[in-house]
Amino acid sequence: MYQELVKAHLKKLKIILNYKIILIILFLIASLRVYLNNQSKSILNPLDNSFVCNVINKTNKLVLDCGEIVESRLIDSVEIGDILTINGYLEEYDTNSNINLFNYKEYQRYNNIFYRLNINDYKKIGTSNNIVLKTKRIILNKINKMQGANYLKAFILADKSEIDTKTINRLGIVHLFCISGMHITFLVSLMENNIKNHKHKNKIINIFLISYYFLIESISILRYLIYMFIKRLDLKVNIYYQLLLSILILIIIKPSSIYNLGFYYSVIISSGIILFNKKIKINNRYLRNLLVNSFIFILSFPLSIYTSFEVNILSIIFNMIFIPFVSFFMFPLALLAFLLPILNPLFCFTIYLFELILSVSSEISLFVIFMKPSIIVIILYYLIIILLLYNYKFIYILLMMVLIHYNYNDIFKSKYMLVLNVGQGDSILLHLNNNNILIDTGGRYNYNISENITIPVLKSLGIRSISYLITSHGDYDHMGEAITLVENFKVDKVIFNCGEFNDLETDLIKVLNKKKIPYYSCIKELNIDNNKLYFLQTKEYDNENDNSNIIYTELNGYRFMFMGDASTTSEKEILNKYNLPDIDVLKIGHHGSKTSSGKEFIKEINPKYSIISVGKNNRYGHPNKEVLNNLNKSKIYRTDDNGSIMFMIKNNKLKIETCMS
Repeated sequence: MYQELVKAHLKKLKIILNYKIILIILFLIASLRVYLNNQSKSILNPLDNSFVCNVINKTNKLVLDCGEIVESRLIDSVEIGDILTINGYLEEYDTNSNINLFNYKEYQRYNNIFYRLNINDYKKIGTSNNIVLKTKRIILNKINKMQGANYLKAFILADKSEIDTKTINRLGIVHLFCISGMHITFLVSLMENNIKNHKHKNKIINIFLISYYFLIESISILRYLIYMFIKRLDLKVNIYYQLLLSILILIIIKPSSIYNLGFYYSVIISSGIILFNKKIKINNRYLRNLLVNSFIFILSFPLSIYTSFEVNILSIIFNMIFIPFVSFFMFPLALLAFLLPILNPLFCFTIYLFELILSVSSEISLFVIFMKPSIIVIILYYLIIILLLYNYKFIYILLMMVLIHYNYNDIFKSKYMLVLNVGQGDSILLHLNNNNILIDTGGRYNYNISENITIPVLKSLGIRSISYLITSHGDYDHMGEAITLVENFKVDKVIFNCGEFNDLETDLIKVLNKKKIPYYSCIKELNIDNNKLYFLQTKEYDNENDNSNIIYTELNGYRFMFMGDASTTSEKEILNKYNLPDIDVLKIGHHGSKTSSGKEFIKEINPKYSIISVGKNNRYGHPNKEVLNNLNKSKIYRTDDNGSIMFMIKNNKLKIETCMS
């Protein structure tokens, strides 16, 4: 009896050790795969202009295999699986040039996509025999002929490029449009009910799931396959082992997954729900669903504020509405409509209802802005969340951490100047403890700077309002985004320069009057939190550039000066009127144009650091060589070379950080 007991324990220990050994081996292999993936380099020659490429995906852009994967503009007449000869040129992605924003170039590099292919001309020469591409092409051709094709692509092919992911993401329900465990369970149940008497039922389902995985590369499918494999072998391993096993295998198969946000959402929410179900035993269905949705909100909170710098605190309620609607109506009907097109009108009706509820929900949403957390802060969040399941009292620690994070700028007061990279234009943020002054907004035709740069950057810094929006003058590259900014972000007051209002300024004033935002023009001084901003312009000129607001301020003994687009004419007037000291940080006038930054002016104010806000490869040839020569005794920072530039005053010392090294 004793010997049998010992043997049983030894057998159990052996199994445990084997599992641990397997995990260790898989972890090492996964780590090696990630390392090797990160060392990958392009095999394409950037000087080539002729390519033979296979179209492997088509969403809002083309994804081509030209010996390595490249992206290109969307061409309607081209289909997945087409083989093309292309005349064009390769172009590297621009790196992120503004603080805290998503670095698309780096993300693409980790996916081994190094270039964008600009197509001048192309010709179709054949069709690929790849079974995955053929299948995807057939599915897409069928979907594109149906109403509600954008949602069918999302539910069947995990392609969300054609639906309003911006609104869906802000409402906190984007996870419903990922191929999740719930979707896979429904698919398998549907197949089991239709082929329940078939002797090869399990094989058919597994072959389908494997094929589906290669079609959309979903971690949820892989997890399900691993679960079925373990169940078939009758291995007594817990669900955590299964999850960890699936994660490691997925990384081995596709190491770039660890740079995909969807991967982290899937892993963290799946792990959290498993842990939740283990720890929380509640029979009341409604209460349980409410707690599950609340826990999903808590789990996704750190990732949400890391990527979008805000959370919708009503997303718990929205999930209570949208989860059953999408799970029990939209998703099943999407599959049934694809298989039985006669049901397509019914599916379209669910889309109508969904978008109606979505529209109403977006109007009553309540968004709260949080500054971008560091990786250490995110890890700390998740440690507290895990501990919360073991002891409910940790909810107080979690709430305290959230409150500290929310009030970070109020608790840890700071002063800094941030020069945003808005291309050929100006936009400068002065953060003075609890006050935020934005000097200019930038402006670029056919590109929304406010939506893509300014507002996300402000949110990432934990800034919820602008105390003063100052327009240096009425040119589009300085205030072209003012209306968009005022309509989409809280602005308390607006200050214009001297001179008559032009059309752009008049249009802004109409919006300010409508929103009851006070505005002023041609002021001389501004007192903000024991700091003074002096407006040095001496008189009105007959042109916008020389009417620019020229601002001088001192922060903790450091002298800052902002020249707008003022020319040498204004510079001479200022030298005659004021006895200016040496300047620590000078925002160079007119993007380094030869009409500004005269030799006499620069010599007199002797700037230690000079900032040139300028567009990359701009058509004006800014900055001018003569201006650069005038600044030869100054350390020059340029937004086209350095990206956004931060001047932070910490412990009475000036610390400089640039987005691009």
